[in-house]
Amino acid sequence: MNLRRDVFQAIADPTRRAILLLVAAQALPAGAIAANFDTARPTVSKHLQILTECELLKAEPNGREIYYQLNPEKMKEIADFIEPFRQLWEERFNTLEALMKDYSSKSKES
Repeated sequence: MNLRRDVFQAIADPTRRAILLLVAAQALPAGAIAANFDTARPTVSKHLQILTECELLKAEPNGREIYYQLNPEKMKEIADFIEPFRQLWEERFNTLEALMKDYSSKSKES
């Protein structure tokens, strides 16, 4: 049975989120990625496979190594999903900030 992986399943795992943060700055080979974790290299390879299958990472051969880099188009799918929630919380924090300023100015007047 071949289950299609989606980005939200992939980012549910903290190790995979850490891998995404590592390769956000620059493309890295599997060995350099694995060196950042206290797990077996095959475990990191499995995480890389999952991230590649759901297209959050692109695998680019370079000589004898494969470099993994972030796929910004697929990351946009996550950002687009999260954006309405970010806007909601931003509005709530702005409302709270206004209430706190109002409360603060009223307590200074007393």
